[in-house]
Amino acid sequence: MSVAAVGIAVVTGAAGSTSAAPQHPAAPAGTQTFTEKSRQHVTGHVVYDHSPPAGGNHSSTWLNCGIYVVGVPNENVVHALEHGAVWITYMPTLPADQVQRLQDLALSKYDGPNRYVVLSPYYGLSAPITVTAWGAQLKLTSASDPRLGQFIDHFRESPQAPEPGGACRGGAGRPLA
Repeated sequence: MSVAAVGIAVVTGAAGSTSAAPQHPAAPAGTQTFTEKSRQHVTGHVVYDHSPPAGGNHSSTWLNCGIYVVGVPNENVVHALEHGAVWITYMPTLPADQVQRLQDLALSKYDGPNRYVVLSPYYGLSAPITVTAWGAQLKLTSASDPRLGQFIDHFRESPQAPEPGGACRGGAGRPLA
């Protein structure tokens, strides 16, 4: 299922473009994909079918991409996912050296002023680290897993996002970096 969903996204992105689309390496092994049918701007709390959410209805204000040391509102970060951001979440109990690795990786994957990477702790994860993009998610046990960087490289600003390249700054939140 994940290969078909990625293939459709690539074909759709290429068909609507007059210039060469950026190349995205294959999604890493273990990536789950989901169909996110709804993406309306709403007010208030949204109940999502995945935790962390991988798309759906969301706030009209996106979350500024960057590194956060406290949890961020789902509704704002889902809007950033719609713009092509990748969200790295980790259990708040993750050891400090693992959090540092995640912060270093996030910084190394920033691309341009919009960055398109969000890092934050998240309560209730089923794995120590979960990385999420619009319609896709990968659960990991270690910040040194090479699939984390592969996921970011594949999904950051990918055509799978409904509005790739949309703003990832000038919205809500104050990231550390």
